[in-house]
Amino acid sequence: MAAADHDHDHEDHDHGHGHGSELSPIEARVRALESLLVEKGYVEPAALDALIERYEHQVGPHNGARVVARAWVDPAYRARLLADATPAIAELGIGGRGGEHMVVVENTPDTHNLVVCTLCSCYPWPVLGLPPVWYKAPPYRARAVIDPRGVLAEFGVTLPDTTRITVWDSTAETRFMVLPMRPDGTETLDEAGLAALVTRDSMIGTGLPLSPEAAR
Repeated sequence: MAAADHDHDHEDHDHGHGHGSELSPIEARVRALESLLVEKGYVEPAALDALIERYEHQVGPHNGARVVARAWVDPAYRARLLADATPAIAELGIGGRGGEHMVVVENTPDTHNLVVCTLCSCYPWPVLGLPPVWYKAPPYRARAVIDPRGVLAEFGVTLPDTTRITVWDSTAETRFMVLPMRPDGTETLDEAGLAALVTRDSMIGTGLPLSPEAAR
């Protein structure tokens, strides 16, 4: 596992990809490959639709949000999660291929964590669902390491100059997830209410959890 530290000094079946010029280069390649697989008979469109539906609405970032919410309300679970994330996540019935060898890193008032995969786009699918297009894009993979503070600013996250930013480089052997800080004003919320505040980006480190007001 590698971590880079930065302190304050430094269709038919279009599956929602969009059309024409709206497609990014990666989306265009994916769509072309999808069309070829369907044309050759290797993939049934209905099966592909069902798989995408499952990852977007049944797996998705909802699983990771449950993990975060449990850690926020249960100190013993949080300790297990930070010590050995894979079995702790499995306690909630979450796991599978792509979700092995998980490491959870915790944001604090002094440290903010950011996850990237510089070599390819390793991503904990069972926990966070489908990776966003930008996560796989070369500009993010390069700039997250070189200029993490600038990348965060582009995502709308501005941190104090004194906050240390640590960049974690995921690999096929180790996949990282961020445990964001619990928002203020959430003392009366139950786990379901807390999970609704957890965004996918907050578990990658490019975003923060929603405030209760924003969630409403």
